[in-house]
Amino acid sequence: MQQFSHITSRCFVNGPFERLVHGLLPLFLENSIQPEIGLEGSVLYTYGRHDFQKVAAQLNERGLSCTLHAPFLDLVPGSLDSTIRAASRNKLKRAFDLIEIFEPQSIVCHLGYEEPKHGFKKDDWCEAALETWQDLLETAIQYGTPIMLENTFEPDPEMHLKILQALNSPYLRFCMDVGHVISFAKNNWQDWLPTMAPYLGQLHLHDNDGCSDAHLGLGQGIFDFAGLFAFLQGHELEPIITLEPHHENGLLESLEFLNSLPYFSQTDQQL
Repeated sequence: MQQFSHITSRCFVNGPFERLVHGLLPLFLENSIQPEIGLEGSVLYTYGRHDFQKVAAQLNERGLSCTLHAPFLDLVPGSLDSTIRAASRNKLKRAFDLIEIFEPQSIVCHLGYEEPKHGFKKDDWCEAALETWQDLLETAIQYGTPIMLENTFEPDPEMHLKILQALNSPYLRFCMDVGHVISFAKNNWQDWLPTMAPYLGQLHLHDNDGCSDAHLGLGQGIFDFAGLFAFLQGHELEPIITLEPHHENGLLESLEFLNSLPYFSQTDQQL
């Protein structure tokens, strides 16, 4: 993948920790691919500190940076049930404990707001969520690592905007997942980015047909990547970029697609 080094040096690629330690890490190291290390599932409980230190050391030896993706399944950072909220915070704190080891460029977290579930007590949910993120933000500031709040099932930017404006920190930013925009929110990037541009810190890039969260390679679905990157270039926005293909050929498809965009011209200045 050396022909795409001008892109891979500017991007991260999703790599679940479990898969990295069971065979995927050499592929990243050999091709100088920077991982976004996924911490989903039980890895925060079944692996010890030395396991994470070993992976971090190998990345450092190759001069590779990383980002972290905190767990999100079944977590409700703004739950109105104090027991569920505490369990969510405790698992997130385990992820944040790894910032010291990996020194990531960012740590991505899901806001976790779902309108059908939480909309009937929106203000109460927001207040509870603010306590969660304020607590975690202190750790992020300590290590100089920004938190990126990612959209999932949110139908619009309203709740992200409330949290970001209330906490008002350069270490709390927005991660727009473009696949989630069209598969879950059922709208497009223009419904999000003009509002969230001042807070944009990261992008999660994958494609789909608008029906399911398929995590296809870029250009294999219907998302308007050309328009998105034209907007970024026109507004001089340079967010962290993570590629999230879940299929065998998805990474190569994505790199080939990005290579065709002016935003990733080999003559462009590196981020």
